[in-house]
Amino acid sequence: MLNRLYFIFLLVPFLFLSCNDSNSDAEKSATLPIYQDTPYLQDYSVKYYFDSSVSPKKVFEDRNGVVQVLGKNGLYRTSAGQFLVDGTLIPDNTYRPLKDKSLNGISLFQDQFVYVDDKAVLSNAWAGNLFLPHDLENANLLEPGSNFDFLISDGKELQFLSKDKAPWKGTVEDGNIIQIRYGHEANVFWILGKKSVSTFDASNNQIKTIKINNEATSFDVVGTKLYIGTQKGYFTVDSELNGKPSDLISKLPVPSITWIEGINEEIWFGSDEGAYRMDIDGDFNYYYGKRWLPSNKVVHISSGQKGRVHILTDNGLAQIHFDQMTLADKAAFYEKQVRDRHIRLGFNASLVDLKNGDVNSGRLDDSDNDGLWTSMYLASQVYRYKVTGNEEALKNCYESMEAMERLFTINDVPGFPSRSFERSGYIESLHDSNRWQHTDDPEWDWKSTTSSDEAIGHIFVYSVMAELLENDLRERAITLIDTLMGHIVKNDYYLVDFDGKPTTWGKWNPEYVNARPTMVGDRKINSSNIIAMLQTAYHFTQKEVYKEKAFDLMNNHGYFENLMRPMSEIGKAPEDADDWSKMLSEGWNHSDDEMYFLGYWGLYRYALNDTLKTKFKESIIDHWESERPEKDGAWNLLTAVCETQNFDLDEAAWYLREHPMDMRSWDVKNSHRKDLTLIEPNFRDQTTEKVLPPDERQVQRHNANMFRLDRTGGDGSEEYSAGDIWLLPYWLGRYLGVISEPRLTKE
Repeated sequence: MLNRLYFIFLLVPFLFLSCNDSNSDAEKSATLPIYQDTPYLQDYSVKYYFDSSVSPKKVFEDRNGVVQVLGKNGLYRTSAGQFLVDGTLIPDNTYRPLKDKSLNGISLFQDQFVYVDDKAVLSNAWAGNLFLPHDLENANLLEPGSNFDFLISDGKELQFLSKDKAPWKGTVEDGNIIQIRYGHEANVFWILGKKSVSTFDASNNQIKTIKINNEATSFDVVGTKLYIGTQKGYFTVDSELNGKPSDLISKLPVPSITWIEGINEEIWFGSDEGAYRMDIDGDFNYYYGKRWLPSNKVVHISSGQKGRVHILTDNGLAQIHFDQMTLADKAAFYEKQVRDRHIRLGFNASLVDLKNGDVNSGRLDDSDNDGLWTSMYLASQVYRYKVTGNEEALKNCYESMEAMERLFTINDVPGFPSRSFERSGYIESLHDSNRWQHTDDPEWDWKSTTSSDEAIGHIFVYSVMAELLENDLRERAITLIDTLMGHIVKNDYYLVDFDGKPTTWGKWNPEYVNARPTMVGDRKINSSNIIAMLQTAYHFTQKEVYKEKAFDLMNNHGYFENLMRPMSEIGKAPEDADDWSKMLSEGWNHSDDEMYFLGYWGLYRYALNDTLKTKFKESIIDHWESERPEKDGAWNLLTAVCETQNFDLDEAAWYLREHPMDMRSWDVKNSHRKDLTLIEPNFRDQTTEKVLPPDERQVQRHNANMFRLDRTGGDGSEEYSAGDIWLLPYWLGRYLGVISEPRLTKE
């Protein structure tokens, strides 16, 4: 590594090479890739609960959209229920005579309900003309054929019933019948035993059987293959029963299979730990926990109308909907979510204390980072207004800007932004009650100890407003940039609190920054952020002091070297380091990532000269390369700000598509999955070879570890705001032109 004097000698000439503004729109000559926002299938769950007395067996939906669940005491149907509002299953009283029958089986024929009781196969469709008596008193398996033909079983014997053919009765060699399926192509019934698979041909009453080695639990016929589930995975058999069964496939989310259902060229699996579907490429989508299911013990799976999939569990029913949607449609949904229940005094806030996940039962919560989360949401609305001219977006900007401005005025420390504020009388119930201070106004309290996270959020959003808006908000934003940076420069690169002391995290002074060993991330992040902030202040105020301070820190205090340090060199402090440095470097700090990328807007766009701009771009891309495994939509799109062709646009769009529409803090579990490739413990806390889709992991902000596999204790008690998590990357992508307007088809 270059020594300090030699480094300064090399650096000074090109730092002062040019001080011209190089951020005009005309300079944006690079042609960036564009994601065409055409409709995709967005999944979400509507749940219906029932009590344990139901003992559910099967669920089906008829052609009218009526859903029936068969339990031990008869039929149930769905009541109420919509996305984010749970429904219930109640006794179905539609046909009174059915309540007096001992219904043991249910199925669909021609999309109409068909039942089997202790005496007959019957239906209320076709004017009630379907009534085929049988003599299997305990018949509970019912499978329709092609022309009012039915094969039923009590688990031991089989009986074939038809309106046009003679009845037949028999058994299979196995003697333990688990399930019956009908194949329309071959026009035969398949019968699954614990240790066998058989076909029954009703044209000649012939049975063909092969033995299997693994004890079966469920099966279905998909194309030319039978997929057969076991407690240890699944295997396939040729539907002609000619070939040898395949090897057992156990690299699955959960190998212990309770149900298999082929739906729209995908295979759905039920288990005691949720459900999952396998697409034609062999990739899995895992549905676990109350985000998706009333409970994780899956009893039955069936297809419904309009692409719905019904997953019946021992505690209720989940309807998984697949709706055609564009990212613009999803944005509209999230915009409503934020405005409906996530604006507190103008801040972008979380909804907490939800009772059983009921979003109508929660309260708006204060946060250490009210300013930061609001800055990210406010930036999204600036981008939205710039792209669409939507007046509601502009109103949102004004409302949140008032909250951001009041953070400065509610305390009496010049230029110091509070963390938050709230009406007085609630300090003891707020987060970190010891950080709250009284104001001269007995009606209000404010939160002190503001951090560097807050500071970079403020400068980020004010610069976005100052650059993109042409109304009074522009000047108000520039005033706040100057106000905050004036405080920081005046106080020797510290945020100085009400007590006259620097806050714990608001420190950019060289004495503090360079006290950290070079591999400690705080040395790099604090240098990167303060240079971005000073550049931003100079760009919009044209006050020479900000430019002079930036060059002084880079030339005389090593901040250029600090911020250019490759991410590959960031790691744990050595054993002889001070305790603070060791604490700071115990693992990768994902909050630092958030601060870096928000700061990159000003670091790159407002670079003091072209040479610096080129070097800063190198640093940004170096950092992004280390973040690529996380596939974070915000990090990828903020990297696009520096006009690079490669910023993983497809992965950013994947993040936006795959993010769950249900933003509640449900428990998730993935560490038990057998389809994941785990890797050795490491500094970044990356747990798996590939990151899971957002809808299979916990709902989290961008400053959390995307590789965290489990979350317990959430229980749906909190709903996160989409304002910072989703709307920021989406509207940034729209502003940059890398996400198109919604389209019906790709161009």
